[in-house]
Amino acid sequence: MKKKHHGSSREDFQLEISQWSRRSLLKRLPFFAIGVGLSSALGACSSNSTPNSSSTGTASPVASASPSASSSPAKARVLRVGYQKSGSLNLLKHRGDFEKRLKTLGVSVTWTEFPSGPPLLEGIAVGSIDLGQTGDAPPIFSQANGAAIVYIGQSDKSPDSVGLLIPPDSDVKSVADLKGKKIAFAKGSSAHYFIVQALASAQLTLNDVTPVYLQPPDARAAFEKGDIDAWAIWAPFYAGAEKGAKAKLLVDGKGLTPFREFYLAAQSFTDKNPDLVPVIIEELQALGNWAVANPQASAEFLAEKTKVKVEILEVSERRRKGRYTVTTIQPEAIAEQQQVADTFFKAGLIPKEIKVAEAVWKPNPK
Repeated sequence: MKKKHHGSSREDFQLEISQWSRRSLLKRLPFFAIGVGLSSALGACSSNSTPNSSSTGTASPVASASPSASSSPAKARVLRVGYQKSGSLNLLKHRGDFEKRLKTLGVSVTWTEFPSGPPLLEGIAVGSIDLGQTGDAPPIFSQANGAAIVYIGQSDKSPDSVGLLIPPDSDVKSVADLKGKKIAFAKGSSAHYFIVQALASAQLTLNDVTPVYLQPPDARAAFEKGDIDAWAIWAPFYAGAEKGAKAKLLVDGKGLTPFREFYLAAQSFTDKNPDLVPVIIEELQALGNWAVANPQASAEFLAEKTKVKVEILEVSERRRKGRYTVTTIQPEAIAEQQQVADTFFKAGLIPKEIKVAEAVWKPNPK
């Protein structure tokens, strides 16, 4: 397992952030070529493109749908969705109602799994996927690096679905005790903003600790081996570590971060397919209504599909109920995201100031 430790130079970190997407993309290009198909990367909503597998080998594309009988002859449209194993889009994928609805509109759907939000947004930025779901921080980094993405939807708040975990035998009693310690989190993820806020609550910054940038599976391994002192992580990995690694919660997101989830799309996709945006939101709302009304069934369903133990998902689903309340982007969420952006800029984590409102999708006036 490789670990990356970073020093406290603001300039070095800002340079790394600005170059991060490009370096990460170069590392992942073989997977994109296999999982998504470079041909489909050329169009935001391509015609008859059917990738065979995801970057993690778990996508299951659906055969291209034909336009409805009432439509005039036209090339079939394809919506390429990126999802995370722990995200509600995975539940949407396996429920099947979404694809059935879009098929009636002459749209087929393909699916690609990503380990977290930052690489998912890379996929949107390079044109490999059209739609995805992330936490609060990834779109801030993406917008600051010039990616043409737009917010199309949001969830409600779920601050207790993210936690700062410590090993069972740790002598750390408070966030202040983490000064000089190694803290793992996925760079550019929602846990990034959470850890910045958690440290600030103890008058600390990232310069006072040693960040260890790891994706959730590698962070879990490092946590169990004792290679890190704390781990900032979201559900269901949070509940999984409590159950499987006897992790202790130091602090969760309450009072530190709203911890919303956001649905984002390539601007080129929404420009060409504005009729699909309301449909996507409606289907997410229908999914949310079902999941809230059937939490046990939701957990069992996801457990079967993701191979995560049902008792872990039951805990996670209770903690993150807010993610199933989906709406179009609201002013409160825009203001919260602007606070994330301003915090990151002041900390030297993004290269320039941004206006989040400029990245919010607006229907074309008729």
